[in-house]
Amino acid sequence: MRTAYSVETVRAAERALMARLPEGALMQRAAAGLAAACAGLLGRVSGSRVVLLVGSGDNGGDALYAGARLARRGAGVTAVLLAPERTHAGGLAALRRAGGRTVTADRGEEAIARARLVVDGIVGIGGKGGLRPDAARLAEAVARSGAAVVAVDLPSGVDADTGEVRGAALRADLTVTFGAYKPGLLVDPAREYAGVVRFVGIGIEPPPADAVLQALQHADVARLLPTPQAESDKYRRGVVGIAAGSARYPGAAVLAVSGALRGGAGAVRYVGPAGDAVLARFPETLVSDAGPAKAGRVQAWVTGPGAGDDAATVAEVLAADVPVLLDADGLRLAGRDTVRGRTAPTLMTPHAGEAAALLGVRREEVEAARLGAVRELAARYRATVLLKGSTTLVAGPGGGPVRVNPTGTPWLATAGSGDVLSGLAGSLLAAGLDPLDAGSAAAYLHGLAGRFAAQGAPVGAHDVAARIPQAWRNVRG
Repeated sequence: MRTAYSVETVRAAERALMARLPEGALMQRAAAGLAAACAGLLGRVSGSRVVLLVGSGDNGGDALYAGARLARRGAGVTAVLLAPERTHAGGLAALRRAGGRTVTADRGEEAIARARLVVDGIVGIGGKGGLRPDAARLAEAVARSGAAVVAVDLPSGVDADTGEVRGAALRADLTVTFGAYKPGLLVDPAREYAGVVRFVGIGIEPPPADAVLQALQHADVARLLPTPQAESDKYRRGVVGIAAGSARYPGAAVLAVSGALRGGAGAVRYVGPAGDAVLARFPETLVSDAGPAKAGRVQAWVTGPGAGDDAATVAEVLAADVPVLLDADGLRLAGRDTVRGRTAPTLMTPHAGEAAALLGVRREEVEAARLGAVRELAARYRATVLLKGSTTLVAGPGGGPVRVNPTGTPWLATAGSGDVLSGLAGSLLAAGLDPLDAGSAAAYLHGLAGRFAAQGAPVGAHDVAARIPQAWRNVRG
């Protein structure tokens, strides 16, 4: 599992380690890792033109010491000093001893135009807001130059704690981060600016309990997935109820059932007006037209996909004393007080537009501050919230680390894909996973299935559902 920590936690861990090390040792560790990453990107170091964009903090010091290492290997290194009077003195002296040169910011664009590699050491993890005008001009020059860009710890101009980008920021091809992941490296829109992220251990050890973000990996998801035992039968494995679809949107019911059948529960009960369409595609489904309360026992419900204006069915499902996954139209039809008042767990799965409607803000505000939005929704509704999108986030109602999904592909942005995800997550709820784990594991499998289905080409939601078993085997293997 990858864990990300707040700036405050990272700095506290750095201070604790620096108190036990010789002065400057931590920066030298960071610089060595940064220089190695730059050399790997360059391939041939000798003769390469490298430009360092150097701000006033330790971030600039890391860049200068790394530049000195590259200069000793034959690179032509130029440091553009944005604050000459506040440049890290030790790093600057090391660069000059190694044969590097310096220029002021007004001559930076000229140096950038000739560079093969640019190292972004303008602003560190404490930066807030976008770049200042002189730095923004250099960022524009970098974008025009076509040079490869390596960011030191975090791209300058993005918020380390929230992943927000509130102004001009520098886009990196590679970000070398030290000691601990920062939330902004894992959450859009900042994640998009980071490029490939390379972790360099420098010896700091933030307390695991202080993590604010978690990204599950194969082994973590494998431990969560249900496995039938010798004495298992379809009922012991869990039964998931799907109350979805309408005369206008029968496909939503079919797709939700398709995800549920591949999600680990032993049986799927369907309730709604799309029973004929569901049976035609999935004859193993247990279909009822008597309503949720009379459909038979289930361990979890999924409601909302394609429901149209069927508020009565959504309300009936929410009244059940079992976990409920609420999606699509169900998010609009369910009242906040009804969701907050439930005694059984609720998992809500909005996309950015639905989340914006629930929060009473514009969609753009949710997309710009995804981490804040998912936390706010979870707190307001006292529910676990899975916020779908370019980086899918899952937050629990009681605070604690937010889960960020590392799998997926933009090809998943297709009609019906969310219905498949809802069925899959609902099935995991019925199999016994708590909402945070069910949402996280479902998003992970769904993302993998999307990758396997797409392989660089457009896919339909049914293609994604068909690849869930392959994703499951890949994780367990």
